[in-house]
Amino acid sequence: MNLLAEASNQLPEDVGKAGPIGLLLIVLLLIVTAFLVKSMGRHLKRVPASFDPPEVVVPDDASELFEEKPQPGQDLLDTLRRAPLAIEPPRDDRPADPDVRG
Repeated sequence: MNLLAEASNQLPEDVGKAGPIGLLLIVLLLIVTAFLVKSMGRHLKRVPASFDPPEVVVPDDASELFEEKPQPGQDLLDTLRRAPLAIEPPRDDRPADPDVRG
């Protein structure tokens, strides 16, 4: 009986060997993540606050200084005003009620 009790108290050879390797991998991943965050921060500092084009426009000649520029979206509004209506109002030659035939 003593022999069986002593055999069950012994640990296998592989117990405890994965701990240091796992810790090393986690530490390496944390270090790499820190470098990536630092690099991303440097790249984000270079990104402009706005991607809109600058408002300053240099004219080619003096006549362009006095021309009125269309407002933003004005060409879209003009196109929509010229477009045919998608829904037409009821015509006077048809009866309003489809059941009534005249």
